[in-house]
Amino acid sequence: MPLTTLPEQLARTLRFTRGVPGRFVVAAGGKTVLFLRGRTGDDPVTCLWALDVASGRERLLADPVRLLRGGRVERRGRVGGVAAYGADAAAGVVAFALGGGLWVVDSGKGEPRRLPVVGPVSDPRPDPTGRRIAYVSHGTLRVAQADGTQDRSIAQAPTPGVEFGVAPHTAATSLDDARGHWWSPDGNHLLFARTDSRRVQPWPTADPAGGVDRADGADSPDLTAPGDPGRELRRTALAGTPNPDVTLWVSGLDSSPLQVSWDRVAYEYVVGAGWDTHGPWALVQSRDQRTVRFLGIDPDDGRTAVLHEQRDACWVHLVPGLPARTASGALLAHHDTSATRHLTWDGTDVTPPGLQLRAVLGTDGEDVLFTATDEPTETHLWSYGPQSGLRQLSSGPGVHSGARGGGTLVRVTRDAERPGGRTEVLRAGGPAVTVLSHAERPVLDVHAEQFVLGPRALRARLHLPSWHRRGGGPLPVLVDSYGGAALQRVTAELDARVLLAQWFAEQGCAVLTTDGSGTPGRGPGWEREVHGDLFGPVLDDQVSALHETARRYPDLDLGRVAFRGWSFGGALAALAVLRRPDVFHAAVAGAGVTDQRLYHAHWRERFLGHPDLHPERYDACDLLRDAPGLTRPLLLIHGLADTNVPPVNTLRLSAALRAAGRPHELLILPGIGHQPVGSTVTRQLLERQVDFLRRHLGVERPCSAS
Repeated sequence: MPLTTLPEQLARTLRFTRGVPGRFVVAAGGKTVLFLRGRTGDDPVTCLWALDVASGRERLLADPVRLLRGGRVERRGRVGGVAAYGADAAAGVVAFALGGGLWVVDSGKGEPRRLPVVGPVSDPRPDPTGRRIAYVSHGTLRVAQADGTQDRSIAQAPTPGVEFGVAPHTAATSLDDARGHWWSPDGNHLLFARTDSRRVQPWPTADPAGGVDRADGADSPDLTAPGDPGRELRRTALAGTPNPDVTLWVSGLDSSPLQVSWDRVAYEYVVGAGWDTHGPWALVQSRDQRTVRFLGIDPDDGRTAVLHEQRDACWVHLVPGLPARTASGALLAHHDTSATRHLTWDGTDVTPPGLQLRAVLGTDGEDVLFTATDEPTETHLWSYGPQSGLRQLSSGPGVHSGARGGGTLVRVTRDAERPGGRTEVLRAGGPAVTVLSHAERPVLDVHAEQFVLGPRALRARLHLPSWHRRGGGPLPVLVDSYGGAALQRVTAELDARVLLAQWFAEQGCAVLTTDGSGTPGRGPGWEREVHGDLFGPVLDDQVSALHETARRYPDLDLGRVAFRGWSFGGALAALAVLRRPDVFHAAVAGAGVTDQRLYHAHWRERFLGHPDLHPERYDACDLLRDAPGLTRPLLLIHGLADTNVPPVNTLRLSAALRAAGRPHELLILPGIGHQPVGSTVTRQLLERQVDFLRRHLGVERPCSAS
């Protein structure tokens, strides 16, 4: 019997993410690699490190616990400590936010110093020359010298609801977080965003009395209003509602900002921006997301010119890292056919049919580093240059990624060996250097098989209990799929989701995960199958995969099938018992969007269009309309601190079920966000789900099972 259970390990390791190196930056001409990593596999505090490539030695640049002298450790993002950082071109100045303050350190020497600037600080960015640092504080964009002197405002928010240096939709093309301010290469000018959210309606919240609120006020007499005591006002544009008004500005450090001009009525989304050696640029997108324009910006007068335009009848896909320009000015973009997403170089396809572009990770001179998929369960690291040609830089099953600069390559391989994978730093003429990972080894072994199912070649994975032998008796089935456009679940990577599926199998069932219609890695045509209908094709693939698997494994009992899902998978699980009770006999639905109007406008309108133009699409995907037909056991779960999917989605479905007299179970998690697995409630949450499956599916685990 292991000393700890998997649920406890998931919570302690934050789903096996602690102690894993990440956020790599290759600096100083390839001689130094910066990264973040905790000291151990259960350390919640992320430290900043530098690797000297020549010697292979690591140097701890910033230890938050020591810097804050045992005080409050900042917790932003997935873990505490240093969540993000920026560096100049030579890594002589590395800046990070910690404890609300601005800190700097030299990657080669010295100790971190807290600068005497206005706080709290977010998104600090040294200029490429290392002379100054730009950062955001209370919606104001500020700049200070690298020693903390001459701290001053570049653009100050005049009123609540307006922020400078913040542009939320740039996360779509960013390789890490959303960006809102960008330095010129000489460090003398800034391109920055102004985001006005005053017309954006408040985030819908749950009424403490038991009712629910909705952003547009429909069926909602107790709508949360600005200024309500005790409630934090959050503004996020939901489908069909006004978006934030985002403008771009160019400013010298001692001159008045100049507004960038483009047709903002036709192109209201700013989904990318930057400033390279060829000048400032912006990527703007129409509200219907069918047109995207790459704009060159004249820094002297703010006028723009269209450098590239993409159109699509459904939506233009946004590729992380694109657009980009090489040292000579060659434009890197992508071109979609129905079968393949190609990387393009000045308008010419440079990747072959069948190789699906996933992300562009950066340029080094004229060479571009990118990831792409041939076999859908694997993602590999590739390079292209006009002289070097197309080269694959990774091998073996896995999900590969990396970073490159100055002739140094950081190659990250996540495979089936252990969570977190392994990282190597490669430089011509020198040995490979390993960046240590402290990720814990799981207490549970995986017993699963991946295969290709049916005429649609669905990628699937089946977990069986370690103690089960073929022919040893019927097993109930738990379908544990995501199924949505944002995520693949069936890959060559061992992660927390794979381990959790095996844990459910050990409770006494077969667990089936399938990536069907709309999921990434299968080409543009596959992704666009869900245009106008988020659920129909996806649910059909889940049913087909279940029946195909049962033909291969007669031990699967199709008279006892449950669906478990979270987020999009949570909505799909609820839909499974509402619309296909002939196939699915129980469901656990966590944090799902039940009314598609109650989700982020940019993401939901990509697939369903604007609800004023296509109300029938939203109605067809509305789970509340199906509520009176529930005949199967359903467990609904949602965290009240969820900032991704408004909890009102689950509460409204529960209310509709109650109004129709449909029995169901509701589990509300106060203070818990969108991802409760890994939080303090992990064990209780998972045990509640197992109890539900035992009661309604007849799941039985032998006493001898570990």
